[in-house]
Amino acid sequence: MSDITLSILIPTYQQVCVELVNRLHKQAVALGLPFEILVADDGSTDQTCIAANRQISTLAHCRYIERKQNTGRAAIRNFLAQEATYAYLLYIDSDMTLIRPDFLQRYLDCLPAQVVDGGVSITADSIEQQQLLRYRYEKAEEPHHTASERQKKPYQHLHTANLLIAREVMLQHPFDERLRHYGYEDVLLGKALQRHRIPIIHIDNPMGFCTFESNADFVAKTEEGLHTLCSFRHDLRGYSRLLTLVSGIHIPAILWLIRLWHRLFGKIERRNLCGSRPYLSLFKLYRLGYYLNLLHLECREG
Repeated sequence: MSDITLSILIPTYQQVCVELVNRLHKQAVALGLPFEILVADDGSTDQTCIAANRQISTLAHCRYIERKQNTGRAAIRNFLAQEATYAYLLYIDSDMTLIRPDFLQRYLDCLPAQVVDGGVSITADSIEQQQLLRYRYEKAEEPHHTASERQKKPYQHLHTANLLIAREVMLQHPFDERLRHYGYEDVLLGKALQRHRIPIIHIDNPMGFCTFESNADFVAKTEEGLHTLCSFRHDLRGYSRLLTLVSGIHIPAILWLIRLWHRLFGKIERRNLCGSRPYLSLFKLYRLGYYLNLLHLECREG
């Protein structure tokens, strides 16, 4: 194991991740390999989070980097890759939870692979969490994100919430920093890796996805992601199920009816989705209508 070196990279924003770092640190020390854990704060304004995360720098081989300006999800990940010193990079989102005692070992067993995606496991600690729209959506999608399912279309299912990648590959194919807002930076990375024929291995080595935002915050984040999808739809063609769905609707009248429905009932749908009893089927309809109206406006203005 002495020839393997690992940089664990955690971008964070308004999130305390001290416990996550402590658990990863404990596993890395036990393995006895050269490692570092770098946490980069992307311009958080919550001083409580910042003060708590400063504890990270007191751990051996760990560094908490405070950045004053928010640069976006792509740029902060590129920054971490440049700051890293070791041969392999392990990206982990700061809201993930370590659930396997052999998590790092399972990744090391895959080397010298260049890119390995471990996936996520959706869990909730309370009934209240299970009623949230984000939890219900992610749980419904979970069967599509098993290792075997992801491996069927490995480039379309790459996610940076839990991803091991050779530093050399990352530096040669950085995240697209045109994406400054929420969503799809990992999708474009998958597209770049496919274009350069760099293989991706998908394994069952999940991090726990256990923290879910409020319904209103999730709907707002979804809308932001749809703006990103609309702006980069030409780049993302073939890598988004929503784009595939839209391109498969060949009858203009159907598209017109969906847009009309959204204009008439979108606000009512949104109130339900932001409320205490959201309907998951309504969420899917809202996403489609919201996107089609964005697309119609952009095409009309263009």
